Amino acid sequence: MTAAEHLAFRTEAFMAVALWTGLSLLLVLFLSARISAGRRKLKVSVGDGGHDALTVTTRTFGNAIEYIPLALVALAVTAVFYSAPVVHALGGSFFLGRVLHAWGMAQAKQPAIGRMLGMLLTYIPFIAMAGLLIFAAVS
Repeated sequence: MTAAEHLAFRTEAFMAVALWTGLSLLLVLFLSARISAGRRKLKVSVGDGGHDALTVTTRTFGNAIEYIPLALVALAVTAVFYSAPVVHALGGSFFLGRVLHAWGMAQAKQPAIGRMLGMLLTYIPFIAMAGLLIFAAVS
């Protein structure tokens, strides 16, 4: 592979990272807006005011914030070593997991299937990226 081909290969992988980062940013904004709307509706300035619905939207946002930044860092490092299709598979499954988790958290009956599938689709890409990155580092 020539240097130009190698650079094009990496550019495609980083474009994939950009896509999943942009979509994740929109998801975080959406989840944050749900908290703001709930606080306005319930007239709560800080926290959840003891309202279960607001507790759930706050935890949904918090859970996303706990996982998304580390996943995006890992995805960007993965793009250094692996192709765009690998990055898309990991980023897409992770993003789908975050969306399913948020949807599942909003369901009245818990534990909801979306929440469980969402966490599974969060853990699998994490494990896959950890393995790929460790392999890249030792090989």
